[in-house]
Amino acid sequence: MTEEPSAVNEGSTTAAGEPFAAAGEPTIAAGKPGTATGEPAAPHGEFGKEYWEERYRGHGDAGLRPPNPHLVAEAGELPPGTALDAGCGEGAEARWLASRGWRVTAVDIAAGALDRARRQAAACGAEVAGRIEWREADLTGWVPPEGRFDLVTTHYVHTAGAPHELFGRLAAAVAPGGTLLVVSHDPSGHGTDGTHDAPGEVHLTAAEVAAGLDPDHWDVLVAEARTRTATGHGGREVTLRDAVLRARKRP
Repeated sequence: MTEEPSAVNEGSTTAAGEPFAAAGEPTIAAGKPGTATGEPAAPHGEFGKEYWEERYRGHGDAGLRPPNPHLVAEAGELPPGTALDAGCGEGAEARWLASRGWRVTAVDIAAGALDRARRQAAACGAEVAGRIEWREADLTGWVPPEGRFDLVTTHYVHTAGAPHELFGRLAAAVAPGGTLLVVSHDPSGHGTDGTHDAPGEVHLTAAEVAAGLDPDHWDVLVAEARTRTATGHGGREVTLRDAVLRARKRP
């Protein structure tokens, strides 16, 4: 998930037009502070549990951070229901959703991130905290239940493998009539101001993500690149270019 502005999950990619794989094929680890706002990312393929636990040990608790602005923009008008936050990090998006009445399953590989997330949710009150189920799992092998969630969202999750497999499992978890929201780093902004140092090929455009959705079952409502600014490592302002996909699964 995204933890703005100084700790966020990384993005992911695949080839345009390649259909998403069926649920159950392994791909990726969840997690992640830091890499979207001025800190170097790990080499591709090194995003396992130990890596993310160490990253969280190295980042102090900066307190409650706001949710990703794309989630606010795209999900703010949706009626609350059940939500999956895949790669939730420290829980900013899960807290925001729960505060709006959603019942959230928030999944991350890093126990350290989830410990912070629980504390921060508790600070928001019992009503918000009680709507969130925190689950420690590696998205490489974890398969969400199919057709379960009214909203499935993921923010800057960094793949250690083929990301279309992860997106396929997430798409399968969306209930009929539900929404899939994917926010990642757009390849055209990769490396802007030195903010992303992982290989550019791990990032997808929104159109490439959309190309993996079966047009007989999905309506793509948003598929575009958006530019924004954030405060990066050391307090400097950086420009981020994000890929944003929002799609609705037909009933």
